[in-house]
Amino acid sequence: MKLRLRSPKVVQDSSVAGEAEVDERSSQSCWANMPSELLREVLIRIEESEDKWPSRKNVVACAGVCRGWREIMKEVVKTPQVSGRITFPISVKQPGPRDTLLQCFIKRNQSSQTYHLYLSLSQALADDGKFLLAARRCRRPTCTDYIVSLNTDDMSKGSKTYIGKLRSNFLGTKFVVYDALPPHAGNRMAKSRSTRLVGTKQVSARIPPGNYPVAHISYELNVLGARRGPRRMHCVMDQIPASSIKPGGVAPTQIDLPTGSADYFPLFRSKSSKFEKSVSSPSDDPTEGSLVLRNKAPRWHEQLQCWCLNFHGRVTVASVKNFQLVASPENGQRGPEHEKVILQFGKVGKDVFTMDYRYPISAFQAFAICLSSFDTKIACE
Repeated sequence: MKLRLRSPKVVQDSSVAGEAEVDERSSQSCWANMPSELLREVLIRIEESEDKWPSRKNVVACAGVCRGWREIMKEVVKTPQVSGRITFPISVKQPGPRDTLLQCFIKRNQSSQTYHLYLSLSQALADDGKFLLAARRCRRPTCTDYIVSLNTDDMSKGSKTYIGKLRSNFLGTKFVVYDALPPHAGNRMAKSRSTRLVGTKQVSARIPPGNYPVAHISYELNVLGARRGPRRMHCVMDQIPASSIKPGGVAPTQIDLPTGSADYFPLFRSKSSKFEKSVSSPSDDPTEGSLVLRNKAPRWHEQLQCWCLNFHGRVTVASVKNFQLVASPENGQRGPEHEKVILQFGKVGKDVFTMDYRYPISAFQAFAICLSSFDTKIACE
């Protein structure tokens, strides 16, 4: 009877792998078993000192050391509403700061029909920026979809970095913003065929993307003909209460991404009839208690012979796409909060646009609203 022995090379490789595994475990144990008070103090100092990108990547790196470090960093790092900073991927789903506009910009690639959102790193209108979100335009027979992702290289609904989409009707006058995650417990998902299949690709059961409507955007038809005036926008933020813009008001805040999306821890790098029904009537009474936004009316400049808005130097090129959104009078008695610009968007170059937003909307919601302005509107211009 012959005994088959493993070769010395295999034995050696196994021992090396075993030693490496032990070293890794001991290293991780060393970091994970630091005294909690000392660890918290160190991480707090890192968070305070690395307050801007690109150095803020060190804060994200600390959260990736082990589970214990991540839990502490999640407590130490405040939401954009409080800190005015975007740090983790979930930050793009959380409301912006209350007192200031968070400055971002969008770069458009017309040949690939893609759009990239960046966080501004300086006062320059278009610096290198820090990548936040990407979107890809998909034209369909009866509508247009904009798929939004955390990853520039994988903008498909089957991806674990998919976070939502924007869908328009055929004329480009009505849009629905869908979130892949429920904004709060009890939120209902809109049923559609795309929820189950994306082309021929089965969506992973580990991270089932949903269609949770979070906003409805409409553009008024221009019955006066072309060049008679700027576009008129109307946005119903389905999941944000109208009271959120008042002092002490609160907007829903997502606190975590699903398990599969957490594995991707970047250093920030239906049928038409059903759709039309959801666009025209998002709920029994869509404005009941929901925040409603409208575009701020521009004034006519006699000398320049054009419509003008004060973007405080953030917009330099005249365009029908430029807009500022404020709270609509539909939200109750008019007050100072109705004068605050919640979102502004404007052109600064051939394919570069600034996007500034504040509480109570998130970067994802602001990006989706701005994408609706890119879409061709046959009946509105």
